[in-house]
Amino acid sequence: MATAPRTADSAPAVAPAPTGRVFPPGFLWGTATAAYQIEGAADVGGRTRSIWDTFSHTPGKVRNGDTGDIATDHYHRWREDIAIMAELGVGAYRFSLSWPRVQPTGRGPAVRTGLDFYRRLADGLLERGITPVATLYHWDLPQELEDAGGWPERETAQRFADYAALAADALGDRVRTWTTLNEPWCSAFLGYGSGVHAPGRTDAVAALRAAHHLNLGHGLAVSALRAALPADAQVSITLNFHHTRPLSDSPADRDAARRIDGLANRLFTGPVLHGAYPEDVQQDTAALTDWSFVRDGDTALIAQPLDFLGVNYYTPTVVSDAADAPSHGADGHRASAFSPWPGADGVAFHRAAGPTTAMGWAVEPSGLHDLLLGLSREVPGLPLVITENGAAFDDYVSPEGEVLDPDRIAFLHGHLTAVHRAIEAGADVRGYFLWSLLDNFEWGYGYSKRFGAVYVDYPTHRRIPKSSARWYADVARTGVLPHALPD
Repeated sequence: MATAPRTADSAPAVAPAPTGRVFPPGFLWGTATAAYQIEGAADVGGRTRSIWDTFSHTPGKVRNGDTGDIATDHYHRWREDIAIMAELGVGAYRFSLSWPRVQPTGRGPAVRTGLDFYRRLADGLLERGITPVATLYHWDLPQELEDAGGWPERETAQRFADYAALAADALGDRVRTWTTLNEPWCSAFLGYGSGVHAPGRTDAVAALRAAHHLNLGHGLAVSALRAALPADAQVSITLNFHHTRPLSDSPADRDAARRIDGLANRLFTGPVLHGAYPEDVQQDTAALTDWSFVRDGDTALIAQPLDFLGVNYYTPTVVSDAADAPSHGADGHRASAFSPWPGADGVAFHRAAGPTTAMGWAVEPSGLHDLLLGLSREVPGLPLVITENGAAFDDYVSPEGEVLDPDRIAFLHGHLTAVHRAIEAGADVRGYFLWSLLDNFEWGYGYSKRFGAVYVDYPTHRRIPKSSARWYADVARTGVLPHALPD
């Protein structure tokens, strides 16, 4: 493009101001997946069953009898998926390691074939200028460890630390950003409480024990990672925060919100960030357990220093007191005859007002804004990274071969606006990872829900970037969020 000549006394040209919300320099834009949801290759290279292999193959546990045996075949198509990420211009990719692919029985040495897959993946990302971000555990416990008692048993925490050391030793020269656990609340309370996630157990005490041993496993794994990784490596945990609101300002509703906040959030942030379990949560559950599974010194082991805190957010949790209400079902998870909320019977869950996603979850960006500011006040000085945020909609391929998803664009625009507002108000938010890169196996919902920025035609595994992927790519490349949605 030609420009007008400058004279000696003319002012230098000034670039036009961006027409949108500008994110801070260095803000990390990424996307995320999980191993069991995308990899497939369930019996390749020495990989053995995880609890999700067993659960998904149990009749009636997953919608339509779907399994992750093939998923999106990322194990064989990872080069194609990296090329898509490079085309979209994302700066980072958060993926999880499959524990039974790396260490098939959960004990003993790692399997070279499994480690080599993740080495190739990390190298491919780095070659394209994409930062690899590894999560050690996204719910795929080796079945042999579950057979020995699973997360309700203390031994599993030590096995997790050993696995962390193996992974860090093998990949630490390539991967400098690590997350120990993804959403331990789901692992504990959906896996061992309500039974709607693997391993499908329904035991309130086992769920509380699992929560503690997940916390303990996190702390032990952080120590193992620190010992094996370079000094500049970053270590975190990712929690799925329930931004809990009372339906009214009545004392009973506020107490209901306190109980759910305690089980969903403070049961993890208490020991991880503050070195102690909340006394009110222990009192609320005293009829179930005396908490003797927490040993002297455990909370000190759990409270390891972190480099940032991973924040997953999808929808707020609105609750009220209702003595005759079951404490499950309306909080965004599939209904079950058993509760994922031990000690919180008589809490009713309500959907927030406004539009909803295909999951039935309310679209409420203000919850993310308020959550980020609340965490910033709770743990000042600890950077925050949004490690998951996204939405499922009923996407389809048009006759022209396109996948247009304006509702997802509106969802992302609203939530990124909330993130920017939180940063302006002082929250130290360093990055945002869109969930998810690909449509995939959505746990108990099988393949019926599509969260991806990239559409997957499951019979052929053809990938088709949706319009939201192109929109997100523009934001990621420029660091500027447009004020208005596209026409």
